[in-house]
Amino acid sequence: MITISETAAERLKEMLAEQETPNMFLRLGVTAGGCSGFSYAMGFDDSETEADVYMDLQDMKVVVEKDDLKYLNGLEIDFEESGMTGGFTIHNPNATVTCGCGSSFRTREDAGKPSEEPC
Repeated sequence: MITISETAAERLKEMLAEQETPNMFLRLGVTAGGCSGFSYAMGFDDSETEADVYMDLQDMKVVVEKDDLKYLNGLEIDFEESGMTGGFTIHNPNATVTCGCGSSFRTREDAGKPSEEPC
């Protein structure tokens, strides 16, 4: 199960409404790399494959590749305003190690492929 806060959902819906391509949805995923081994992938997409799982979260279509679910199960996405800036925050209960910037992680079972580049 993935959770998206009301604040994050409002911001995502605003961003989706600005997209020029109709029927876009939120795609969440994981890629190998980042300073801790895996990086989060979050963006908009308009096509699904047989390898995808569809969810309805906060009245939004969210798609995740089946293979990524083991890394994202329990994921919590929020949006926080901080002064003149704001951004999405991710809490992943599967992550045993995260980088200082919070964009990469590793799990107890899988270390991924850390990149040589610093955060």
